[in-house]
Amino acid sequence: MKKVVKILLWSILTIIVLLGGAMSIFVYKVKNGFPVSYETESPKINFPANQPAVLLFSKSTGFRHSGSIDASKPIVADLAKKNGWFLYETEEGGVFNAEQLAKFKVVIFNNSTGRVLNDEQQKALEQYVENGGSLMGIHGAGDNSHHWDWYVQNLLGAEFSHHPIKPQFQKTDVLVDAKADSSITAQIPQPWSHTDEWYVFFENPRKKGFNILYTINGETIIPNGNIPLLASDKNFGMGKDHPVAWCKQIGKGKTFYTSMGHDESVWNDQNFVKLIENGINWTMK
Repeated sequence: MKKVVKILLWSILTIIVLLGGAMSIFVYKVKNGFPVSYETESPKINFPANQPAVLLFSKSTGFRHSGSIDASKPIVADLAKKNGWFLYETEEGGVFNAEQLAKFKVVIFNNSTGRVLNDEQQKALEQYVENGGSLMGIHGAGDNSHHWDWYVQNLLGAEFSHHPIKPQFQKTDVLVDAKADSSITAQIPQPWSHTDEWYVFFENPRKKGFNILYTINGETIIPNGNIPLLASDKNFGMGKDHPVAWCKQIGKGKTFYTSMGHDESVWNDQNFVKLIENGINWTMK
């Protein structure tokens, strides 16, 4: 009997250790991504004349939002047809060179997570924006796995902390900011109801000079992101003024970010899709 109990206890301990190890690996991947190779070969792209070009970049080396990424591609393709854009969709970083970037009106980090570009490619993107290009980010593009100071300062204006755990997805009203650019908020109801995984940041990008487009009332959600044994200090939110979409002029260029967009369901929300469409058109002005 004692032998059976001993075997059972060792089995339970082994399971706990394995689960703990698996969770630790998962958290590390979310925060840092896994080591990757960087694509450096420039692709062959035939840019049509008289069509503004959009680069939809969906590479991820951290947590992959596969549902949202897969759902977004046909939606953005439809928007491109509707608006007369040339859309180039890729997960290869070789396109991030000065010559080819200069031909795009906007680059979209479509739930891109982790380190996705090498140092030279990052520098090319920085110079592209500062010289007049535009960079957009959707949801996962704003997590803390990128480890890129320029990117955090100029696209996000804030450092990601966590997202709610229980419940992970919550429904609340998205509120237009009083000073929002009307060209980005056009044809979107005020307010509109939306369900998403609401990111919590340590700072409010409003304080860093970003133009806030949409907020939620952070007091209407449960922001607690604590994870037993792994994170015990994530039981805070951003307060009543909780931005969820913002933009800024960077040098001669522009940045636009929305923390909405976690899974495939958001691409069925026509208000969210309209925000993305308006945002792309705004970057092209």
